[in-house]
Amino acid sequence: MIMHRPRAALLAASLLLTGCGGAASAGPAHPTSAVRGAPAPPGPDASAGAVQREIPGLGARTRAAVPANARQVVVVSGRGRNSPLSTVVLYRRTGSGWQAGTSWPAHNALHGWSDRHTGGDLRSPIGVYGLTDAGGLLADPGAKLPYDHGPGFHSPGTGFEGEPLDGSFDYVVAIDYNREPGTSPLDWTRPLGASRGGGIWFHVDHGGPTHGCVSIAEEHMKELLRTLDPALHPVVVMGDHASLAR
Repeated sequence: MIMHRPRAALLAASLLLTGCGGAASAGPAHPTSAVRGAPAPPGPDASAGAVQREIPGLGARTRAAVPANARQVVVVSGRGRNSPLSTVVLYRRTGSGWQAGTSWPAHNALHGWSDRHTGGDLRSPIGVYGLTDAGGLLADPGAKLPYDHGPGFHSPGTGFEGEPLDGSFDYVVAIDYNREPGTSPLDWTRPLGASRGGGIWFHVDHGGPTHGCVSIAEEHMKELLRTLDPALHPVVVMGDHASLAR
């Protein structure tokens, strides 16, 4: 599904975009880490008294923030509170519990993680957020999420280690942090205002730390886009490993 946006809105959004290749001081983010979801019945293979496999590394507080109807969870586990290195694993809920996919290396923000992200802090937000919208400079590779294809996803310049950012936004999945779900990743609506940061995405890795996003290899971005299914209410659980264990 390709989402169409007025050209003027797209251009304005692209100029203001604070995704990981832009000036993060202009963008915002959600204050609450939890995503609410309606309860859902157990899968068809569930049996009374069976031990359900939990997602490893998540403490009680973090698990409680995952909506009951979520059947796909992308876990981004940071190496340390101040580290830009992390690991991404996509989990699918089955009748016997959570089943892990392949582990992918990733980058997060230059200065690590924050429980209260603000624009320009160069930290990625800790929490649980919906994954509802996608897009990119390149054509839709087969995404199940609504996909906005257009030139507003151009990513010029260089990263923190001098690496070129070109191609970083070839494929993106918006993380629902201080944004309106159901809109293009380029939409600049920020419910909490610009001071809380924004433009937090999954995007193609450029070989260095980000401003606040999570970046993975292009092949893994395409796999993520082809796998995330709105019918399964996907969410991301993200933060350094110690914070996720709370």
